Amino acid sequence: MTARAVWVLVPDGIDDPMRPSGGNRYDRRVCDGLRTLGWRVRERAIPGAWPHPDGAARRRLADALNDAGDGDLVLVDGLIASPAGDLVATAAERLRLAVLLHMPFGPVEPELRDRERLMLSRVPAVLATSRWTREFLLREYRLSERRVHVASPGADRAGLVRPDRIGTTAGTAVPDGGRLLCVAAVTRAKGYDVLLAALSGLGAREWQCRLVGSPDVDPTFSSRMRRSGQDPRLAGRVRFTGALPAAELDAAWAQTDLLVLPSRSETWGMVITEALARGIPVLASDVGGIPEALGTAPDGTVPGLLVPPGDASALAGALARWLDDAALRGRLRSAALARRATLPGWRHTAARIAAVLTGLAREPWGEGASGPVAATAVRSARGWTPSTSR
Repeated sequence: MTARAVWVLVPDGIDDPMRPSGGNRYDRRVCDGLRTLGWRVRERAIPGAWPHPDGAARRRLADALNDAGDGDLVLVDGLIASPAGDLVATAAERLRLAVLLHMPFGPVEPELRDRERLMLSRVPAVLATSRWTREFLLREYRLSERRVHVASPGADRAGLVRPDRIGTTAGTAVPDGGRLLCVAAVTRAKGYDVLLAALSGLGAREWQCRLVGSPDVDPTFSSRMRRSGQDPRLAGRVRFTGALPAAELDAAWAQTDLLVLPSRSETWGMVITEALARGIPVLASDVGGIPEALGTAPDGTVPGLLVPPGDASALAGALARWLDDAALRGRLRSAALARRATLPGWRHTAARIAAVLTGLAREPWGEGASGPVAATAVRSARGWTPSTSR
């Protein structure tokens, strides 16, 4: 391949509007961003039930890796790379491979841990989407600091939500602060059970909550949550919408006072910066990369509230504070507006990834060594590290 050219292997369906995920949006924006920066991107979708591929899916990945020529730059999404770590580790012997790791699978799917560890130890570059993830990889997998880089998600500054112009929800007037939104796949990891338990403890307070996310990731759990939503304390106030196309999701944001994300685990949480990009405060779990995504306003004020993961009582208490305290709502909205102004865009994310890929392209090739894995020793000896390492 020519200079500034890269193969990008992504899961099938990243552009399907009814299969939204942070990883899909990230991959699309990075591919488009690299093209804008002048890169030739050979994008290849790999069909399969990732991260649990069958033999056919593994063969498709192997074919895609084999189609790249010796020494080519290849960026592989971690949803594919981790469960097929043996294939990717072998390919790293002849390709300049980088893995884009949205989340480590080892902690949540132990059967994938050994393959993921093998793969991450062999590829010459790993791109993590948060500083938290990078520190996790260094600590748990004992990877070289020089090989693990951070490229946090960007955010598109959207139209501001004006609380004084928010109308009614589902035909019912709701007081200021009472329009709540959760945007996440309906899974236990996203804490929907915690959220419903917290909402049921808010008593006579007035609120409405829209739950926007695919029910297809865990249909059994999703069905249970829908039944829980029929509790008399919740019925008529909780609305499961399923995944929404972009225009409908924008409309939902425009009718939102507070984003609630009670995840049990999260490496970043792109929906957090999407809320802040609209000036909407956030109530979320204090876990993983969420505090990093939430960040602070320039004066150090946090534009939201954080509670322990899995703690419905703490979440209910924070919701009650938000609903009861107009002064608190005002402070958090001001902090969200100030944080909005500091959010980096997707061009920044693409530039960080481009810097890592450029570094890989400049690595020694040959010189008595076999591929970029052997060249890692040369890189370490020369102290090579791009500006994106931290």
